Amino acid sequence: MHPVLFQIGSLVVPSYGALAALGVLLALALAQVTAKRAGLDSRHAWNMLVLAVFASLAVSRLVLIVMNLSDLRRHPSWLLAVAMVHHPLLAAAGVLGGTIAVYGYARWARLPLGAVADCLAAPVALGMAAEQVGALLAGSGYGRETTAAWVVIYTSPLAARWSGTPLGVPLHPVQAYAAAGALMLACVAFGWLFVPRRRGDVAGVWLAGMGILLFVTEMYRDWEGRGVVLGGLVDIPQLVGLGLVVLGGAVLFDWRRRDATQRVADV
Repeated sequence: MHPVLFQIGSLVVPSYGALAALGVLLALALAQVTAKRAGLDSRHAWNMLVLAVFASLAVSRLVLIVMNLSDLRRHPSWLLAVAMVHHPLLAAAGVLGGTIAVYGYARWARLPLGAVADCLAAPVALGMAAEQVGALLAGSGYGRETTAAWVVIYTSPLAARWSGTPLGVPLHPVQAYAAAGALMLACVAFGWLFVPRRRGDVAGVWLAGMGILLFVTEMYRDWEGRGVVLGGLVDIPQLVGLGLVVLGGAVLFDWRRRDATQRVADV
């Protein structure tokens, strides 16, 4: 595939970074609509997403630096390449950092958490769809070897260097599966904002859907570096996916028991 989207002289624009940035822009644009449907000021949606992006990048890169501090001390110039490295642990750290940033902002601004989650569900899913397209181009989060009719074969040494992608091997295009699933989930979450619902319903649907998507796509990803547990039965992301399904069900159950005055279908 194409880890580098384009290059002008010494300026290299990586595909993953470009598509991830596009995902952020799409999420910010969609959040201006979902904020109104969720009963929030669109400025808060903008602020939360921007803050989440910066927190995610900062935390993931800091984790990478701490994990490789001894090597970076011997080779300080390697710091210039930390933005190119992709790893499941870094992604998890980034998600955690972004989530904490959104929660902190919501508490500071005294925003209802249910409305915040409803507002961000569709934009985050849309951003993830674009990010996974970038991962497909870059070879990040690559799939398992397969003999299926539809495969992706990476040949660029940069894919191996930046993401550890095996070269010349037919692999499941699992990132495409994830992108399609995330896009579908974004459509469902967005449409749910326009039907009779209670605050938090969209968040519950998103959590359950994301958990299912994560569990299923992990069946086709290579588990290298993803933490295999239970004797190789599942990996850690799949356990997280199961947790998201349970959490989504709990959110839906909780909000559906509340008073009917919390209905927001006519926002």
